[in-house]
Amino acid sequence: MATFDIGAGGLDAVNTILAEEANRIGSDIYKRTVHTSPWIDLVKQSAFPDGMGYQLTTMVYDRAIPTKDAAGGVEGVEWTTLGNINTDANNFNASDLGQPLKDATNDVQGARSSGGSGDRRSHIQFSKQLKEYSIKRAVIESPRISLEDLRFAAHRQEQLRAIMDLMTEATRYSWENRYRDEFERLADNTVQCKTAGSTFLTGDEGDTVSVALGDVDTNDDNTAEDASVATGNISNAVLDKVYFQLVRKGAGGNAYGRENGRPVFGLVLSSEASYALQTEAEFRDDIRYNNAVVSDLIAPLGIEKSFRGFYHLVDDLAPRFSATVDANDKLVRVEPYSVASGITTVNADYESAPYEVAFVIHPEVMESQIPNPFGGAGGVTFDPINYRGKFDWKNILSEASNPDGSIGFFRGVLASASKPIKTDCGYAIIYKRGAAVAT
Repeated sequence: MATFDIGAGGLDAVNTILAEEANRIGSDIYKRTVHTSPWIDLVKQSAFPDGMGYQLTTMVYDRAIPTKDAAGGVEGVEWTTLGNINTDANNFNASDLGQPLKDATNDVQGARSSGGSGDRRSHIQFSKQLKEYSIKRAVIESPRISLEDLRFAAHRQEQLRAIMDLMTEATRYSWENRYRDEFERLADNTVQCKTAGSTFLTGDEGDTVSVALGDVDTNDDNTAEDASVATGNISNAVLDKVYFQLVRKGAGGNAYGRENGRPVFGLVLSSEASYALQTEAEFRDDIRYNNAVVSDLIAPLGIEKSFRGFYHLVDDLAPRFSATVDANDKLVRVEPYSVASGITTVNADYESAPYEVAFVIHPEVMESQIPNPFGGAGGVTFDPINYRGKFDWKNILSEASNPDGSIGFFRGVLASASKPIKTDCGYAIIYKRGAAVAT
């Protein structure tokens, strides 16, 4: 018979999570909550493919424009006049109909520059990137619970409902952190806001200052400590630069909305940062006279308007960092909540942390792939697992510690793979709260 562990050696007391003394508890059962964010609604979700292993590869074709040479080194096309029109005074507008296609082999750059009669063809090159990604899993379990608690619990229906709501919030909080952290990891662009010339790092260079989970390097060259990684607060000037970069990258074709023919992108940031941007000097008219209709995808999130090309999507659990650096010159991440002995409280250090991160998001940066429930194959069946974090009651019989099946627990399983797509459309912007605006 299977062993059911209720503690070290089976001697620990089973947790009593339901209050029992009805005469000391009022009829209303309350619960504390944690803040939610837009990450769950905006990150695209799909099913992780079955039967293809734990690690997959996505292929992304790069943008392409015509080039004048076959090697792809000279941008543009060459326009050739058809008909060889004769414009002399005696034979104006006459043409010998000689077409430049008569010597189609003469298409090298040298023949063009020397006036050869080839078709002067241009070329288009195709390049692609292969990006690997893998699936990860997390498990959340409640304490071991004795069903006998239900017999004596005060207002047991209300208490059980509050407990189920708390487990639902735990799942949502875990997914929010997962999506936020994965976006940090995959975004190619890191922006360090500075009062004199903000730093834009992209691709491999940007990886050395990745903001994912405390990996913010406190200097630009990764060689020595420099606590002034971000000396300026987030500003509309910096966001304007990001906006124009996104437009030139072609990200406007699938933006979250369009207003006056221009794309509108998503900006996930704290309430303080959003307020600072909208009250920055000389920008109040953008709020006062903006009556554009918000897109159908963004409207359900409570967004009523855009501001200078961005929808402000408030995330009041935005990553923050202290000014302290670790042994590797990395800023130390400050979490919004502290946990001690199972009690969750608001972390006061989060309120005073000097550095904060905002994200410019795009629907094509990444995709979260979650496995579908799987109930067996080849004549073998078993209970399918919901990998989205749904909590199921587990009651495992054990002759030694649970012979009556009166002890159990709740268990939720989460699994996902973050599929990278157009990661160059993702931006992480680190700035110093309360400082002068960046340029």
